[in-house]
Amino acid sequence: METISIIVPCLNEQEAIPLFYEAFLKDTAGMDTAFEFWFIDDGSTDGTMAALRALRSADERVHFISFSRNFGKESAMYAGMQAATGDYVAIMDVDLQDPPALLPQMLNGIRAEGYDCVATRRVTRKGEPKVRSFFARAFYRLINRISKTEIVDGARDFRLMTRQMVESILSLGEVSRFSKGIFSWVGYRTKWLEYENIERVAGESKWSFWKLLLYSIDGIIGFSTAPLAIASVVGVLFCLIAFVLILFFFFKTIIWGDPVAGFPATICIILLLGGIQLFCVGILGQYLSKTYLETKRRPIYIAREKQ
Repeated sequence: METISIIVPCLNEQEAIPLFYEAFLKDTAGMDTAFEFWFIDDGSTDGTMAALRALRSADERVHFISFSRNFGKESAMYAGMQAATGDYVAIMDVDLQDPPALLPQMLNGIRAEGYDCVATRRVTRKGEPKVRSFFARAFYRLINRISKTEIVDGARDFRLMTRQMVESILSLGEVSRFSKGIFSWVGYRTKWLEYENIERVAGESKWSFWKLLLYSIDGIIGFSTAPLAIASVVGVLFCLIAFVLILFFFFKTIIWGDPVAGFPATICIILLLGGIQLFCVGILGQYLSKTYLETKRRPIYIAREKQ
């Protein structure tokens, strides 16, 4: 019998864990596969580990990895894929926003239709703040314009993959990970399932607006060099503007005898050019900082406990 490894990142999810486990068993009862569970404790500070130990003692199919500190969801997914031994690997959120009832359809997409991956995407953002929804859609539009790697709008981490695709993902050992881009970059045939947004069954989202913003910057830097080109273009453009203005004021003074004046205007121009320079240096700094972190070759995560 084939086995599906279920990877479930957890951060302070003591309430959601038993609800997820019960709902999963109920919704997948008719599937002709075996399951193994890999819960990844991402440095939780509540009773998450107690809940995982209780599950482990009741069901030998349940395994867990506990990080030494919070390394982030990207590291948790990577750790789960490293530990998984199944023929297929699924990544799911513990809050039941990723419905387990879709797994039979996802498995059929791989077995019967020949896909390497069946992924999910939300077609609505019901229950999400409008500001967050606006910026999320803007991010997908932007990154698909400036990157050769297509990232589907509304794509979730919830997906079922073949062992071959998982091995390809694991071969990318970069520390600054943006899995939505990595899933697309490795290729393979992917089928998309659409569903409406489902609200959390328990607990609160760990993704603040600021964390999502930083995550989106990681995605842009990781899968596009367009910002570097933009910085170069802006620099050339302002050099041309400055050259034209120098000629303008030179002939204006020589031919018409009109002295150049305007201290406030000069200050505004200096501030504008200074801001543009700092903006371009900031772009370079982002790429340089990512390169610096990668050259350190630090591990993607450190496991304190594994069962």
